[in-house]
Formats: sequence, structure tokens, C-alpha cells
Amino acid sequence: MSAPARPTNIIWDVTYACPLRCVHCYSESGRRPTRQLSLSEQLRIVDSIIELQPEMVALAGGEPLVVKGIFEVAKRLSQAGIHVVCYSGGWPMKPDMVEELMRCCSTVTISLDGASAEVHDRIRGRAGSFERAMAALRMLDDAVLDGAPPGFQFGIDTVVVRSNFEGLEQMCTSIAPRFPALKSLDLGAVIPAGLASRSGFVEHELLSEAQVEQLGSAAWARHLQSLAPQSVTVTCTDNLDLQMNPVQGVDNFSALQIEPDGEVRAMPIYEGTVGSLLDESGETLWQRAIERWSHPFVTETLSTVRTVEEWAEATRRIDYHFGSEAVRARIDRRPQFSGTSG
Repeated sequence: MSAPARPTNIIWDVTYACPLRCVHCYSESGRRPTRQLSLSEQLRIVDSIIELQPEMVALAGGEPLVVKGIFEVAKRLSQAGIHVVCYSGGWPMKPDMVEELMRCCSTVTISLDGASAEVHDRIRGRAGSFERAMAALRMLDDAVLDGAPPGFQFGIDTVVVRSNFEGLEQMCTSIAPRFPALKSLDLGAVIPAGLASRSGFVEHELLSEAQVEQLGSAAWARHLQSLAPQSVTVTCTDNLDLQMNPVQGVDNFSALQIEPDGEVRAMPIYEGTVGSLLDESGETLWQRAIERWSHPFVTETLSTVRTVEEWAEATRRIDYHFGSEAVRARIDRRPQFSGTSG
């Protein structure tokens, strides 16, 4: 295997603290210890990231905007010439935060999982989360129209599950036109990771094979693009590359995921870390992560996956095999998903 010498994209879940309780949450944020570092430790992680020279760093979570010092973290990354993206559910957004975000980030993306409060709030697990997300988008829209720094933009990210699939056209025709300065609408198939790998979730909310195929088709992407304002770029993805199936080949995979405390995941959507950026260099951990991709248990488990349901089962196996004792205990405590609650 000849993988890239360094990751080009880094996802850093800076905290597991979150005001929302999303039914599909990949990190189970809001339901577990935050594992959040002090600012000085966060900046040490930043310096390690900069040494890797990635093109893009996504600050995610949990909810990044509840992290004290998040703007200083983003600023240091941005000053190093890195494209910084901040993902937020929008709940804690305030006008002064928008000003800070425009100064230290290249892109701010608000998560919106439905074209109505009924759909979004059910998926996000908290009443009022739709209105909070829309308010955050309005603040960003107003700020950009008033004059944003060159290159700054904001967008919407939607996790596509079975119960919001039929509303994707409405996202283009009803939601996108409300924000004249909106630049992107990203529609991505839910990944069977974290809470979304639970058997109950698989039965009720994981996309069908036909829906995955439709979401990944160029024709469907063109159709949705035709419904949205010309100023908004609509992207659709089936997210199958994150499976990291050796049959498909992972030689060009170049994403690295960091947990809140600096631990580096061997494979972004699966449990199991290879060390901490507080203790070892990013280059060392990247090479160690690459080794995991061809581990016999990984290749054996993923090579036979052909459907999303099989992918979810493979996720559970990998998470339990490589996860720590604490991770396995957390998996055992996961609540059943009935289709009506998290």
C-alpha cells in the first residue's frame, strides 16, 4: 500500500460537549465526558497539526462554539495558511461569535437536518434546534452581506437519513433561497458509525441501497442543483469512501481524525486510536494509522461488505475489537433506537 505521506484533511472533534442529542451522533457527544483539553494543550495540538501541513482542518465535535479558546485555536491554524472550517449546530451562536468566526475561519458550516422544525428537531433531539440553526444562518448571512473578509463563506451540511430523504428537494427550494449569501448545501448519506451503527437505527434510519445509489448519482446531484439558487453549490455524496474497504482501495485516502484529548484515530469513523499528539509527532501517528488500514482483522471484516447494513455490522465489530475497555463499555450502554427517539 502506498498511502499519502501526510494527511491533507484533518477533522478535530475539539470537544464531546454538545447542547443537542442527535439520534445518529457519530461521537455520542453530550452523552459522555467532554475530554476537552485546556487552551495551552489545545495549542500544542494545533502546533502538531501545523507540522503536518494539511490543506484543511475541520473543527467539529460536539459543539466547537462551547469551547473556550476556540477562536484562538482557529486563528493559529488560519495564520499558518490552513483552510479552517468550523462545523456548528448553531445552538450557541451569537452575533459577536460571527465576527470572530469571520476573522479566524475560512468557512462556517451549520448543520441542518430537515427543511422543517418537526423533522430537524426530531433528528437533533432537542426542541427549538431548528430555529436556533436558522437564526445562526441569518446571522451569518447578514454579516456576509454587510461585508465579510475576502474568501470567507458559509454553508449548510445535512446528514441524510431515511426520514429526511424525501425533503431534500425542499432543502433546495425552501431553505437555500432564504439566505442570499449562502454558498453551499452539502447533502451526505448518514454513516453507520457511533450511534448510527446501532441495529435499531440501521432498521429505521439508515438509507436503503436504492437511496444510497440515488444520492451518489450525478443525475440526482444535477437535479437538486437545478432546484437551488444559482449562487449555491449543491453537493451530494454517498460517503462510501469512508468505509475504507480494501476491495475499493484506500491508497489515496488522506483524512485524519483527532479526538478531543489529542488521541488520533487509526480510521476516522471507527473506534480505536494509535497514540496522542501530546506525546508523539503527527507524522509518527499518521504512519501508524496507515498500518491499521491493512491490519488482518480490518481487511477480513471490511472486504466482505457490500451493503450499508453489512457496513454497520462491520463497524460494530471493528469498534469492539480495537476500542478500549471504556469504549466497549460505552458501546454496551448504548440505548436501543426505536425510530421515535435517540
